Amino acid sequence: MTRRTEWPGSPAEPGGDPGSGYGAADASAAARGAAADDAGMRSGRRSRGGAGGASGFGEGAGRRARSGTRGSGSPSSSRAEKGEPRDPVEQARNICLRLLTGTPRTRKQLADALRKREIPDEAAEEVLARFEDVGLIDDAAFAGAWVESRHHGRGLARRALVRELRTKGVDSAVIDEAVGQLDSDQEEETARELVARKLRSTRGLERDKRLRRLAGMLARKGYGEGMALRVVRQALEEEGEDTEGLDEPF
Repeated sequence: MTRRTEWPGSPAEPGGDPGSGYGAADASAAARGAAADDAGMRSGRRSRGGAGGASGFGEGAGRRARSGTRGSGSPSSSRAEKGEPRDPVEQARNICLRLLTGTPRTRKQLADALRKREIPDEAAEEVLARFEDVGLIDDAAFAGAWVESRHHGRGLARRALVRELRTKGVDSAVIDEAVGQLDSDQEEETARELVARKLRSTRGLERDKRLRRLAGMLARKGYGEGMALRVVRQALEEEGEDTEGLDEPF
């Protein structure tokens, strides 16, 4: 069974995974491509607004805007002084690019971040749709990489993986396809490996306590009761432990 490095970072904030195609270098390169593609879209808007018109992109307009807002203390003035764009689409694009640098995100994670920054829904939707078009947002690829990394790195079963992907806003159909990479045989093999690693630390304990500890470990990782009991019982039998009566649910 091929081992994979666990997805870095906490479960809540996954980082790039070598097998996911979403590493830091790839995300950065894709981000640069998206930025270049969007430059045309942005410049088109600016040219339609005119160099010194209401768009505020002309040199004279920029000076007037800065002089008119200097010292006002408003949030927009503060952003302007820091060089942040006033166009909500530009703001949304910059936020998403920063978040995608070095770590993949689902569409929902990015949408939640834009909402928290009070980006208008229309601007957020435009940017998210654009990022999906160029491949910077790909929930199916995210889910596939997540399942592979979290199963091989942490030994999580399908049930636990489904829970995690749901919290990240991945669509149910996409989740089903991603966890479909794992079959029951592969899950059971991983469960046996987990028990084998933990078995030594339980030696010297009473049989029932060993059972509860080992089966509880598997349950926390999403393994069903039947599989957990079967795997633990077989592991104890191989050590010469009397397993009579261990067919009962734990």
